[in-house]
Amino acid sequence: MYKKILLTGVNGQVGHALQGAFTNDALLSGVVICLDRSQLDLTDQDAIRRVIQAVKPDLIINPAAYTAVDKAESEPELAYAINATAPQILAEEAAKVGAKLIHFSTDYVYSGTKVGTYTEDDVPQPLSVYGKSKLAGEDAIRSVGLQHLIFRTSWIYGAYGKNFLKTILRLAADRDELRIVADQFGAPTSSHSIADAVLNVMMRWQNEVTGTYHLVNAGQTSWHGFATAIVEEYTRIQRYRGWPQLKVVPKNIHAITTQEYPTPAIRPANSSLDCAKLARDFSVNLPNWRDALIAELQILD
Repeated sequence: MYKKILLTGVNGQVGHALQGAFTNDALLSGVVICLDRSQLDLTDQDAIRRVIQAVKPDLIINPAAYTAVDKAESEPELAYAINATAPQILAEEAAKVGAKLIHFSTDYVYSGTKVGTYTEDDVPQPLSVYGKSKLAGEDAIRSVGLQHLIFRTSWIYGAYGKNFLKTILRLAADRDELRIVADQFGAPTSSHSIADAVLNVMMRWQNEVTGTYHLVNAGQTSWHGFATAIVEEYTRIQRYRGWPQLKVVPKNIHAITTQEYPTPAIRPANSSLDCAKLARDFSVNLPNWRDALIAELQILD
């Protein structure tokens, strides 16, 4: 189906999961060229052009991004270079070689003031430099006019890399109590759920389909709910896996407000995303966030 795929950011959570999924997918024919930041620096516009013109892929998948949400407030130029300018160059060069483009965006393009889940038709109003830079990347891709898919996802975590799951397990092993924000709501989404969904979409991607889609695990929770579930499920699995026991217990994970945990970047209070469009156009449904969490815990290194 795809003779040559160019995959960026393979040392990131989604890129790593996609690389593994491609390796294990017997239905995928063709060559997958996997590049990390040392092989393709997205701040180097000339390098992006050179690589694409040399490889001439028929599909580019770009999970690489600047994701340091708080640090972006003090590094806006770098955030925009990677999240906005680089996607535009990728799209322009993809159009020149006749390639499709899959790009990943974020729930943080929304303000979080909506009651209920956001659909792709809701107007983005990002609150942070990170969210604004990701929206600028979306707009840049659309302006080029090539066939593309932009997947907005949320609260990405996994067994690989640095993320909320790993942080909570580390803290829970060292502390008797945790204080976690309970008034921000969204869908924790595992990197492997994303990779599996993208592979299914790729197999069903028709030439006339292009646009933006929400792609997150089903259901919603708060960061506090997510942290509590992590400890509960780890403890349940630990009993028969012989893993190290956590110090904290669920009842000692205390709910706090956003005001009690100030950060440089403003987060949306509600970034729950509706994935009905993805299900309608591609017949792809991601598992519930808690089921995905259990699956991710099973493969912890």
